[in-house]
Amino acid sequence: MQDNAKIEEVLSTLDKGLPQALDRLMEFLRIPSISTDPAHKGDVRRAAEWLCAELTSLGFDASVRDTPGHPMVVAHSPKGDRRALLFYGHYDVQPVDPLTLWDRPPFEPEIQDTPAGKVIRARGAADDKGQLMTFVEAFRAWKEVHGSLPTDLVLLFEGEEESGSPSLRPFLRENAAELRAGIAMICDTSMYADGRPAITTQLRGLYGEEITVRAADRDLHSGSFGGLAANPIQILVNALSTVKDSNGRITLPGFYDGVEELSNELRSDWEDLGFDPTEFLSRVGLKHPIGEQGRTGLEMVWNQPTFEINGITGGYTGEGFKTVLPAEASAKVSFRLTGAQDPEAIRETFRAHIRAALPADCTVEFHGHGASPASRMDISDPAFAAAKSALSDEWNREAAFIGAGGSIPIAGDFKELLGMDSMLIGFGRDDDRIHSPNEKYDLTSFAKGARSWARILAALN
Repeated sequence: MQDNAKIEEVLSTLDKGLPQALDRLMEFLRIPSISTDPAHKGDVRRAAEWLCAELTSLGFDASVRDTPGHPMVVAHSPKGDRRALLFYGHYDVQPVDPLTLWDRPPFEPEIQDTPAGKVIRARGAADDKGQLMTFVEAFRAWKEVHGSLPTDLVLLFEGEEESGSPSLRPFLRENAAELRAGIAMICDTSMYADGRPAITTQLRGLYGEEITVRAADRDLHSGSFGGLAANPIQILVNALSTVKDSNGRITLPGFYDGVEELSNELRSDWEDLGFDPTEFLSRVGLKHPIGEQGRTGLEMVWNQPTFEINGITGGYTGEGFKTVLPAEASAKVSFRLTGAQDPEAIRETFRAHIRAALPADCTVEFHGHGASPASRMDISDPAFAAAKSALSDEWNREAAFIGAGGSIPIAGDFKELLGMDSMLIGFGRDDDRIHSPNEKYDLTSFAKGARSWARILAALN
């Protein structure tokens, strides 16, 4: 724990150096590091080399590490006797199409005045270059004040997050001894909806499946065969409709094995957020919540598993009308998973459920689309309370432990491959337009984000 005078000096240094920090961020944002587009392969490497040079100038032992895809940037501060912290972010960005919807060129960043305050407008401003640089600027100010970097830091900055991270898991396996730390810090998330600072402590897992049911060897005339021949669409929708009961509970045997109830601490934190499911749904033209009865809105989107039909096709769907019994029908479905649910076990149970619904002369094919378990962090680790207190001090609002309905695979990878929990702390906002034209990052989020990391470093170093 650092003395208060030093902490305040670091924060003052960050405030004074904000114009120069913004200049560095603007330079970084000008590099079109689009990882999905082979035409930008050189730009992705250039971004990695830019980061490596910045970190080296601060005294990190930094290097660009080649992978079969885009490179990783790995850096270490001097060794000490502190609990090691790993900091993760990604320097690649999403494609920018359609360009016609951008108000300015996406790689010509600009600070703009908006009714909600100043923002940094550019591709990657929020996802994830602006967030990543809050780490770097905190380290920079720390060194300026203390004369040296904090000890026992490991930095891992990825160049393939926006293209599925194909090289990440092999890289973690091959370099586990070097990268393993006491806890990981991930800066690719947002604050709570009302701008309250937050630490995401649990993420739902995901299992996807595509099902194709086949019956006759061709489409059939419904007048000649209707009522006698099997209809794959009917068979498929009947089978899918029985995956849930009328109360919103999923009926697959053993499905809820491993689902955990909220701890009292998390339940209290979530209740304090004042989430209104009706207001939340009103943003998308709805107002009546559905789902499992007896659960709060946040429980349903953060702590309860789901089953959703994401798409269904079959038969004639063109203009006009065609009275056929289709030869086949397909559906894409997904499950969001929580607690210790086993995605592979659920896959087998779901497939058995579909097979059991088929008439004798129908066949089914399955194509899996990923299967990752949920992630839940151990908030009894004192680091979580220390970080929460540091965030509350910086934002002058009580920080919250929150969940996320989606999946962030890197947190699960760190747990599985490196044996460590992650602390997901980000300063994005709901309206940052990440992955969309006119992406932005609030100037306040950038400035206070760097200050927040400085406070967290002080609390943990």
